[in-house]
Amino acid sequence: MLVVVCGLPATGKSTIASSLARRTGTPYLRVDRIEQAIVAWSGLSHPVGPVGYAVAHELAGEQLSLGLDVIVECVNPIALTRDSWVRTAEAAHAGIVEVELTCSDVAEHKRRVLTRPSDVGGLIKPTWPEVTGRDYEAWSRPHLIVDSATTKVSDAVELITAEVAAARSRCPRPSVPRLST
Repeated sequence: MLVVVCGLPATGKSTIASSLARRTGTPYLRVDRIEQAIVAWSGLSHPVGPVGYAVAHELAGEQLSLGLDVIVECVNPIALTRDSWVRTAEAAHAGIVEVELTCSDVAEHKRRVLTRPSDVGGLIKPTWPEVTGRDYEAWSRPHLIVDSATTKVSDAVELITAEVAAARSRCPRPSVPRLST
């Protein structure tokens, strides 16, 4: 099962995805960390374009092909990036759960953007104008939406694990390791 946790910066993606990974023992890929490693170890600079996502797709696809569940965390702002995750899951004959994190409280969202430290060495977090001015397309298909302004991290993890269990029951893969719930 591929679990894609996405949304605008400072909506709680890393907090919730890492909590989900810890709870379930599932491999966790963070596109920010991949992109920063590319910048640190190459001649590229931010923005690196699609290269960070390309690396994440390859890593996720490999883990899925091994029968492992994978959690990916990224902004995933447009239909092209979202559809690419679906293709990654399909290529590995895996299911997918897409989770969009939002923060309905604008003041809280702005506070998070302005006050959160970077936990990825060298990564400079976007400013509030960069977050609010970012191109972020509306979704065109059903997906799980979690509002981090009104949902505790532990409750978000429970919602996602329930969605994974429901998705798994729709397309089970016998004898494949399971994301424990």
